[in-house]
Amino acid sequence: MLPVLMFPQFDPVLVHFGPLAVRWYALSYILGIILGITMLRRLVLLAPRAATTEQADDFLTWVTLGVLLGGRLGYILFYQPSYYLRHPLAMLEVWHGGMSFHGGAIGVVAAMALFTWRYKLNFLAFADRVTVAVPIGLGLGRVANFINGELWGREAPANLPWAMIFPDGGPIPRHPSQLYEALTEGLLLFTVLFIVSRQRSIRARPGFLAGLFLAGYACARSFCEFFREPDAFLGYLAGGITMGQLLCIPMLALGICLMVYARRHPAYAGLPASGPQAPTNITPPADH
Repeated sequence: MLPVLMFPQFDPVLVHFGPLAVRWYALSYILGIILGITMLRRLVLLAPRAATTEQADDFLTWVTLGVLLGGRLGYILFYQPSYYLRHPLAMLEVWHGGMSFHGGAIGVVAAMALFTWRYKLNFLAFADRVTVAVPIGLGLGRVANFINGELWGREAPANLPWAMIFPDGGPIPRHPSQLYEALTEGLLLFTVLFIVSRQRSIRARPGFLAGLFLAGYACARSFCEFFREPDAFLGYLAGGITMGQLLCIPMLALGICLMVYARRHPAYAGLPASGPQAPTNITPPADH
């Protein structure tokens, strides 16, 4: 029988600045958004162009608000509505955790809808570019969950080489499901989207990459939920599924519909190749 790993006692606070503290969780959000926007600046210029680099930079504020507001409101509405109705001030206590990916996704969609309407961009073409970069933040967020010792997995066989005992998970060995999610929802999903996005024929079908992201995330999250311990205040739903799996069902359906829609509609020509917003020093890479 292999010895069970003990969870490393990470400090959830990365650094202190007097009374202020920068937590790993906050850093994962900040770094994920910055890296995502950096990648988005290049993606929007690939033919057919979906936006300008200046517009990609402007989207930083919009996506930040979408992630934070949507993620928090989603957690409140999807997971603990009755608690927050009894304790409304607790809605503001974000330092105690409580963010929902599904709520954050809705927030980002709302931000993209308003942003593309304001700048008169093709919503689906812009969404395709955004979703390619999203798994970067997802992966970093799951690593932060692991560092915080939260959202741990279900009981694992004691002979599993990477089974781990978490401080708040009792004395039983558990799956480090946060790392499973970081690898599948983060690294694997990003790799698939990045490879597919290199094809101009795919980029010219607005909605396909966004649909692939939704379907891919739904599959990855649903798989990982089999190893992740459900929230204590929710437990298992009817049929033994979890809330995370239930919320992935409409994501999967919408993703498939978007991909079918993209394949059946005319190709997107992109923004004009010349004009005041056109880049002057970017040569799009050859398709391969």
